[in-house]
Amino acid sequence: MARKNCLVKISGDMLQDGVLGWVERLAREYFVVVCVGGGTQINEAFTKAGLPVGTFGPLGRETDSFQERQLARDVLEQNQVGIQDRLAEIGVHVSVVIPVLDIGTVLCHVNGDQFVLTAYHGFDVLYIVTTPDRVEGKSKSFAPYPKIQVVGFPPDS
Repeated sequence: MARKNCLVKISGDMLQDGVLGWVERLAREYFVVVCVGGGTQINEAFTKAGLPVGTFGPLGRETDSFQERQLARDVLEQNQVGIQDRLAEIGVHVSVVIPVLDIGTVLCHVNGDQFVLTAYHGFDVLYIVTTPDRVEGKSKSFAPYPKIQVVGFPPDS
């Protein structure tokens, strides 16, 4: 029997030891794919580069140029490498992806929550890791999707 699979969407602000230990426990039971975000870090990179932080619609950050899309992808890739390395240090080997689609060589950034919905039919269970103050709102948003579970973690001290 094939091992069940799960997708874990983790905000770039939640890359902390408690979350990584939780992913380690999931990896004992499931084939795990982690989708890592980075909104706060992207905002900081845009500000540092003198770029507008942009507007946010229901699908996430809207960008106006290739430079903005490339910089956002670079930040996400840094988060991707960081979480892969931290998980490997504790002996956890999972796939780590970023919420960017490459459609015909066009970079298409996808809000992490929307990315989870895009992947919904392929996974047995999907988790959205967030801060405790966001759990209730996100749980309501995802109520129509029984395979999605919202999990809150307090910030590391």
